[in-house]
Amino acid sequence: MTEAPALNAHSPLFRPAKERFHSQRGWLDSWHSFSFAGHHHPDWMGFGPLRVINDDVIAAGKGFGMHPHRDMEIITYVRRGAITHKDSRGNKGRTTAGNVQVMSAGTGIMHSEYNHEDEETNIFQIWIMPTQRGHAPRWDTRRFPKMDRAGTLVALASGREAAVEALHIHADATLYGATLPAGQSMSVPLGTGRQAYLVPASGRLSVDGTTVETRSGAAVRHADTVSLAALEDCELLFVDLPAD
Repeated sequence: MTEAPALNAHSPLFRPAKERFHSQRGWLDSWHSFSFAGHHHPDWMGFGPLRVINDDVIAAGKGFGMHPHRDMEIITYVRRGAITHKDSRGNKGRTTAGNVQVMSAGTGIMHSEYNHEDEETNIFQIWIMPTQRGHAPRWDTRRFPKMDRAGTLVALASGREAAVEALHIHADATLYGATLPAGQSMSVPLGTGRQAYLVPASGRLSVDGTTVETRSGAAVRHADTVSLAALEDCELLFVDLPAD
């Protein structure tokens, strides 16, 4: 991702929720943190191998019909309702609120994602570039009880060896989730050669002393640790990535 000229390289890069790209077409209301579909800006092409964070609201009984992907790790985090997956390799499953599914598109796969519920479904779609091309396509889903994420980061999807309980992806990255009560603080070590992108899916969060509003994003580079403080009860998505 190209930084704006005025950005200090040692400061978090903030993406206010209201400045995200917005697409709306009847059954789908979607906000894009990075360039996607018909929206393009050279400063917002992704962050390291993180290519997409889409915040989608899907109307009841609607969804994405069969369409292709290849060489992309696609993570779906369900916040409300449920999403039903079906693909060309015979996989089918329903992922409910609070839980996660992953699809490694690999050499190529067709899939659909439908909201077969009687209410709107809200999902975060997160796309991460794989470390190498040509993997066999695969799909998996798993329950991650929110009580296990209370006050701590839990690995939801990862390609790193240490995250053994997470859904596997072919990427040098880890998606964490956490629920933080108002007033809780934590310091998250990044380690050498790492960076992070985080989004409070609900609530407001202080990141290294600067407030990040609900659905806004913060990209942290050139830092050994990230200091987080929940200004309200907060549901957090945190992506650990290799530095550029």
